[in-house]
Amino acid sequence: MSNLVRSASLTNYAEVARVAGLDPQALLAGAGLSPTCLNDPDLRIPADAVRSLLEASAQASGLDNFGLRMAETRRLSNLGPVALVAREEPTVRRVMQALIHYSHLLNEALFLKLDEAEGIAVLREELLVGQSGSSRQATELMVGVTFRNLKFFLGAAWNPLRVCFTHQPPRDPSVHFRVFGYAVEFGQDFNGLVCTTRDMDAPNPMADLVMARYARQILDASSGSGRMSAVDEVRHVLFVLLPSGECSIDKVAQQLGVDRRTVHRRLAREGTTFSDVLSAIRRELAGHYLDDGKRPLSQIAELLGFSALSAFSRWYKQQFGEVAARRRRGRLGAERPVRGQ
Repeated sequence: MSNLVRSASLTNYAEVARVAGLDPQALLAGAGLSPTCLNDPDLRIPADAVRSLLEASAQASGLDNFGLRMAETRRLSNLGPVALVAREEPTVRRVMQALIHYSHLLNEALFLKLDEAEGIAVLREELLVGQSGSSRQATELMVGVTFRNLKFFLGAAWNPLRVCFTHQPPRDPSVHFRVFGYAVEFGQDFNGLVCTTRDMDAPNPMADLVMARYARQILDASSGSGRMSAVDEVRHVLFVLLPSGECSIDKVAQQLGVDRRTVHRRLAREGTTFSDVLSAIRRELAGHYLDDGKRPLSQIAELLGFSALSAFSRWYKQQFGEVAARRRRGRLGAERPVRGQ
């Protein structure tokens, strides 16, 4: 089953497409999406179809910052009911924790994590869409939206220490500088924002704890249990553990606070196994890393939790029926440059 995202993810899509000289209706149809997506923000649509739509739009327009342009005018209210909870939290840290807790209601393909240490806060954002192909536009949209939301709480003068992207820089970074300032870095190990723990401590003057509790009750009631599926829980933990090489079911169970039999049982109820989930996320990430074309195969092997390049090579050929280097050569040969204006 494909991950779903609120159709509010396409807010401003038609406007940006038309300014770029595109026909948004035709592109929506090409991605298998209904025009209704642009009018009803609460539809649930396939996350991979949105990813494909944004990449196709960037290619057709020649704008390699298409997704970021969509983020420029986003507002907290575009998050729908989740915004009601976030707006009433007492600190920016609690705001982010609420967004993390309810992220699956916004986008089931979104991995969102906040880490804090020694005065630094790292907000990591990744997309696990389950299909190969570039996620550059969707990633820049996602990070841009989070940046805009933080500005809502911290003020227009606030800027993060760093804005990080794993992909390579655009041909013209002027739009990135306009949106984020000059602390944008490309070719990094993660997508997301780096700020200070002091930023996270900042009070939210709009907060009302009674309203926050009430908003949570309404949101939880309208969304069932408010919990993500067992498969998605395991996928999110694996995403964090893979680069360390410690991605066994015992480690995953430990992170989830249960024993391995409970993990097996929960996954079995959803018709899958731990090995299947692990293989699926490795296939997905391998496709993204190879299509990016910038990381050496040895680094890709490490990021996927393999102890040696030879182990990764054997696994890759078994999964895809070809050697990894062949896919990379084919992808690079098919790429066409796009302009950044």
